[in-house]
Amino acid sequence: MSNTLSVINMVARESLRVAHENLTYLKTIDSSYDSQYAKKGWEIGDTLRVRNPNQYVRRKGSRVMDVQDQAETTQNVTVATQDGVDMKFNSAELTLSIDELSRRFIEPAVKVLVAGIEGDVLAAQTKLIPQYTGTAGTVVGASADLNAITQGRAKLNQQLAPSNRSGQFDSVTMGTISNGIKGIFHKKSELEKSFSEGYIGRYAGTELFENEKTWALANSSDVTANTNADALVTDGGSSMAVSSDLAIGVQTVGSIFTVADVYDVHPETKAAYSHLKQFTVTATGATSFSVSPSTYLTGAKKNVGSSVGADLAVSDFNEKAITFYGSVSTSYRQNIVYAKEFATFVTADLPIMDDAIRCVRRVQDGLSIRCWQGSDIRNDELLLRLDILYGNKVLRPEWACRVNN
Repeated sequence: MSNTLSVINMVARESLRVAHENLTYLKTIDSSYDSQYAKKGWEIGDTLRVRNPNQYVRRKGSRVMDVQDQAETTQNVTVATQDGVDMKFNSAELTLSIDELSRRFIEPAVKVLVAGIEGDVLAAQTKLIPQYTGTAGTVVGASADLNAITQGRAKLNQQLAPSNRSGQFDSVTMGTISNGIKGIFHKKSELEKSFSEGYIGRYAGTELFENEKTWALANSSDVTANTNADALVTDGGSSMAVSSDLAIGVQTVGSIFTVADVYDVHPETKAAYSHLKQFTVTATGATSFSVSPSTYLTGAKKNVGSSVGADLAVSDFNEKAITFYGSVSTSYRQNIVYAKEFATFVTADLPIMDDAIRCVRRVQDGLSIRCWQGSDIRNDELLLRLDILYGNKVLRPEWACRVNN
């Protein structure tokens, strides 16, 4: 194999093939590719804007128009993380076939690269999912109890999530799920897969994937329910100021909780559901923590209400118990089910360097990889680097649900 541009092209294509085959989570969420970054004259910075759907209030029992202003909003997706993996070869190794080169060098390098990126993205996005099911300390599927998965499906339905849904489960949980379905009616093909391979491909309208990179929540040293939590909020705000004996500063980002008498509501009719609204901690401070979702008390974005769906006031959050999931200083595996559109993973073109005669980009299924080759004449070595520029964002956290152990 000669040290020519054709070599670097083959390496880039092979890197993309290996990356695609080893992605478990990222290929099941919305993936976008933006070629504007590397184009001269397209100085867009490191941020992409994503438009949110408009929300409206129904006119009820009247012929008279009540025209509503268009309140279009956007979210920013920052594409500024550059990860890579670096290799070197000697002249003898360059004579290998592309298959042998891939087996010995490209495949293990790219696997490490994409596994690290996927693990980081999955952990970061899981922490921002407020909805959850499952019993603390009980593995999903144990004793044929698969209710946590079906309840996760119900929560997505209640939030009007699209039907293109997937789930990420660690192998221990997948094993109990596989064992749990053996006594219930299921498609023959899935039962055969459970018996022969040890996992389920599809259950409860969700495509299930095994993924050892699912995140584990480690609760803080203080997650006890507080009867006088005094959770102070603002309409449309994303923070809760808590004046109680709860140690705010030690809370773990990603911890999940409910507030007494604060119920979830239907996104369109605003009728109350039978369960409390669930929140996740996104940042902590001395006297308050940021939460997702933001609390909207009235109007088209209303997402909380009383047990009968009535509007809440800011004062309705005062003197209410805050109850966290699980026990203090305990870890819980956070498997997830989600609609594809709940989050996005964006890659962008890195520039081709002017003085690099062997530097190429290749794109496949929204994943852009740059492969750059140089030589070290002193040591008779070829230096090669693979780079990915990416960003990620949870766009609709309500279209996902944790299925906890």
